Amino acid sequence: MKSLFLFGECMVELQRVTATSLQQSFAGDVYNTGVYLKRTFSDVNTHLVTAIGEDSFSKAMLQRFEDENINTDMVFKSTDKIAGLYAIQTDSKGERSFTYWRNDSAAKQIMQFIDDAAISKISQADMVFFSGISLAVIKEEDRDAFWLLIKQCKQAGVSIVFDPNYRARMWHSPDQAKAQFDIAFSVADVVLPGVDDFNQLYSISSVEDIIAFCQPYDINELVIKNGENGINYVINGQQQHFSITPVTNVVDTTSAGDSFNGVYLGARLTGADISTAIKLASQAAGFVIQHKGAIAPKIEFHQFIERQKLMMQ
Repeated sequence: MKSLFLFGECMVELQRVTATSLQQSFAGDVYNTGVYLKRTFSDVNTHLVTAIGEDSFSKAMLQRFEDENINTDMVFKSTDKIAGLYAIQTDSKGERSFTYWRNDSAAKQIMQFIDDAAISKISQADMVFFSGISLAVIKEEDRDAFWLLIKQCKQAGVSIVFDPNYRARMWHSPDQAKAQFDIAFSVADVVLPGVDDFNQLYSISSVEDIIAFCQPYDINELVIKNGENGINYVINGQQQHFSITPVTNVVDTTSAGDSFNGVYLGARLTGADISTAIKLASQAAGFVIQHKGAIAPKIEFHQFIERQKLMMQ
């Protein structure tokens, strides 16, 4: 069985339903990625590496992980911190804005729980995934320990995957983010950037310039997400463009990139070629953005993705 470890944070999500009511659920970029990967490829052992609290929201969050069949062996419990929280609002085009309460998030402490036994287990995985948000969440004084772990995994033959999700408010400065991202690019085997994130951090808005930016790094697989303009990928020095059919009924783009990442990585882990993986991942993302919130309804998603998999056989 293939195995994947995802480093990051899951949060309590509040979604406005009416002017006076909110709906509560759970979300976070790496958690979302893990959910869609596991829903699509149930035979991939999907581990979430994070920390939660002992509060009622954290307990419900842990139960949700288990309900999604995500391995919780690396979900640690903090005695003095709690689950982070955010509220999300979407406009008429499905674009979202966020308000966060995460200063006391237990996930910030994650590296304090990573001992030799955890390192040994993670370094036996097939793949380790983290994002720019994962890096921002980890306490500044713990990042050296994180990079040591990642480099140990790489030396052990684990495939390292990085999605440069960028949230400006989570960093002291753009330069601080760039310094951490530079390390990530230098160790990653697979990079899954979105054009929007590159534009925000580097003022780079074209696919060609992103490819040029990444060229000096030893990246085996570069997959660039560009919304309705499709996907560009570079593998073994060869560049290709994958067109998609834009979704007309966009409800909420919250988890477009996360769902793409999860299905893409699951497909690659289970032997799909890059074109097949991109096609299935794009279809999954197109389905997800037609639903409210980060996590689409489980039964409906399963039925949809199984139909797509059958059609591709």
